[in-house]
Amino acid sequence: MTRIIASLSEVSAGYSALFCDLWGCLHDGKRPFAEAVEALRAFRARGGTVLLMTNAPRPKPSVVRQLESIGVPPDCYDEVTSSGDAAQYALVTGAVGRRVYHLGPQKDETFFTELSPDLQKVAATEAPIVRVPLEEAEGIVCTGLFDDLTETPEDYRATLLYAKTQGLKLLCANPDIVVDFGDKRIYCAGAIAEAYDAMGGQSLYFGKPHPPIYDLARRRLEALRPGVPADEILCVGDGIATDIRGAVAEGLDSLFITGGLAASVFGENGESLDQDRLEHWLAEAELSPTLTIARLR
Repeated sequence: MTRIIASLSEVSAGYSALFCDLWGCLHDGKRPFAEAVEALRAFRARGGTVLLMTNAPRPKPSVVRQLESIGVPPDCYDEVTSSGDAAQYALVTGAVGRRVYHLGPQKDETFFTELSPDLQKVAATEAPIVRVPLEEAEGIVCTGLFDDLTETPEDYRATLLYAKTQGLKLLCANPDIVVDFGDKRIYCAGAIAEAYDAMGGQSLYFGKPHPPIYDLARRRLEALRPGVPADEILCVGDGIATDIRGAVAEGLDSLFITGGLAASVFGENGESLDQDRLEHWLAEAELSPTLTIARLR
């Protein structure tokens, strides 16, 4: 049974590090959540390490710039790990070929152009990745929809059917299905990959809940703070199928935020959560987070 808490401070003494999701937990894509910022600051003030862990398909430097642009203060976290970071390794090593078709918005251009120093070394030993039209591609790199404010996965049915007939693998740089951008819910690369899998295509995943992003997060935590045991890491997130499923699979404790993607079920402010209703919903999801809170505070 998950334990409902009112604030992170109730349990923070038992953890040395947080793997904290971004969208729905720390910000809504347009502004940071003040209570979440203060909760992370307080965790760091008592000696904890905060590693932001996002399914954003962009590499760490781009994610940091986006956080700055919407006003997330740098003193509320220590490190960032993104799905884009984990997926870039697969890209440069040719997981979907060397000639690839990019399915995604212009804002994700940095996925191809901005590599961390360790990946630059790997890329230097490999043949270059070339972006080409779909008809010339050996594989697809999906970072999202071309226009996620107006499009849905159904708009890509013809593209995906063609890719399937050609036997193209799809590298999914962001396994999230949807996120909330302000008050609008938008589709992510995970929705495209899910649709491709459903029609018989093959998608490769690198963000939560899949192991590569956790492996990278652990390496980066070790570099900052060597020797943190698994039972002192708490994964915070609002995605039951990504954040919580990933934490459970990795054997890590989790804190489920009900006021994010599940707000339509539990409400956004969530001053009180009904334990029976929550347990019934979690049973249907076949997952049980260690802890649950309405919002990060």
